[in-house]
Amino acid sequence: MQLRKLGRTNLDVSAVGYGAWGIGGKQWLGTGDQQALASLHAALGKGIDFFDTALAYGDGHSEQLIGIVKRETGLPMTIATKIPPKNSLWPARPGIGIAEVFPRDYIVACTEQSLRNLGVDVIDLQQLHVWNPEWIDNDEWRRGFEDIKRSGKVRAVGISINDHQPDSALDIINTGLVDAVQVIYNIFDQTPEQNLFPLCMEKNVGVIARVPFDEGSLTGQINEFTQFPEGDFRNLYFTGDRKKQVHDRVLAICEDLQVPMDRISGVALRFCISHPAVSTVIPGMRRVESVLANAAAGSQGPLPSNTLDILRRHAWPRNFYPA
Repeated sequence: MQLRKLGRTNLDVSAVGYGAWGIGGKQWLGTGDQQALASLHAALGKGIDFFDTALAYGDGHSEQLIGIVKRETGLPMTIATKIPPKNSLWPARPGIGIAEVFPRDYIVACTEQSLRNLGVDVIDLQQLHVWNPEWIDNDEWRRGFEDIKRSGKVRAVGISINDHQPDSALDIINTGLVDAVQVIYNIFDQTPEQNLFPLCMEKNVGVIARVPFDEGSLTGQINEFTQFPEGDFRNLYFTGDRKKQVHDRVLAICEDLQVPMDRISGVALRFCISHPAVSTVIPGMRRVESVLANAAAGSQGPLPSNTLDILRRHAWPRNFYPA
């Protein structure tokens, strides 16, 4: 597995990382802890060393599972986590001040809770789980980040950008006070390439590409007849006729590339790591077979330029996330 620098940090991260939302067991259903632990072990075995989790994933359960595997294996793991908004609103809402979302003391307290969940002395990357550019001139986030870095509780800090709003992070990147950003980037949503990626490269800010499969669309396994467990997040994401919409779009990609549907997930991952701004891509991997397939795709490296040219034509801007 290729290693890449996470921006200006001293952290080397695998080109394919591990997105740990699904193993939290609260919004993505159908996987128990034993499968989750097996997938984490398999990821380490395949050279995946970057693990992105959050305090909100299963109310800390995802962090706890990662901590178990770190203690069991003793292997190096670069761990990123995120501070949930205090008002529990995803995404951040315009007009709501940062004092209600990320007050300084709350940033510190959440970091300490994540340290306990993970069973580590220091977090490699701590992130705010939402961001509102209206907060840019407020000192709460700055002081919170300064406190946790100065105390040695975290090595680097960053933000997770609101869904499909890459340009909302431009101002905070220009402050020079964040080391990394996490953003939705996939074949359908290519908008970060316009402004965010060039600025990140200029400022040497790491980029974590999230949702590379568009919550499952770009695995080629969703069609109009697909059923998800009751209570599963994807029932909201793929409401109405959206399953048919994404199936038709993915089928068109496969026809243009002349690849079978069961190979599109590998193409989707390699699309993300083909951009030089991207440090790592973090697909969700709840099962060992997914780990093996994603690691294999990542080891193949970037896509050839002619394939990227075809994929550029399949951009599909839209937002399926519940308001």
